[in-house]
Amino acid sequence: MMYWIVFALFTTAETITDMLLSWFPFYFELKIAFVIWLLSPYTKGSSVLYRKFVHPTLSNKEKEIDEYITQAKDRSYETMMRFGKRGLNIAATAAVTAATKGQGVLSEKLRSFSMQDLTLIQNEDELQLDGADDTHTRVCSHRNARELVITPHAFDACI
Repeated sequence: MMYWIVFALFTTAETITDMLLSWFPFYFELKIAFVIWLLSPYTKGSSVLYRKFVHPTLSNKEKEIDEYITQAKDRSYETMMRFGKRGLNIAATAAVTAATKGQGVLSEKLRSFSMQDLTLIQNEDELQLDGADDTHTRVCSHRNARELVITPHAFDACI
């Protein structure tokens, strides 16, 4: 774990030093040698750097770090609650809007299929209607008005 903490710090510092020191002769070779020194079990470079620099710094700032974590946790809880309430309000508004708009469309569709229209067709055996494009639509009716079948071809059989 010490290696990964030191390596993360090295990677952070590397982004700045690459821009500033990449012109320096043997810069990239020195970086590779440093990473090998960090990784090597014989030199234990990451352990040395962690124990001399990282651990003392973290120990001195431990209370500040804990306070920051607590503040971040509280803020994140408040933020999530605020976004959750906003999301629920948006979803509720969308559901009510869709229900009110959908109800009007549904009632118009139901009015066009009233039982009076269906009972007029119920007594006829077969009707042929001519469309605007000269196609025939065959309407077959059954004893029950709910079994009304409309087929787009004149020669289709009623189901």
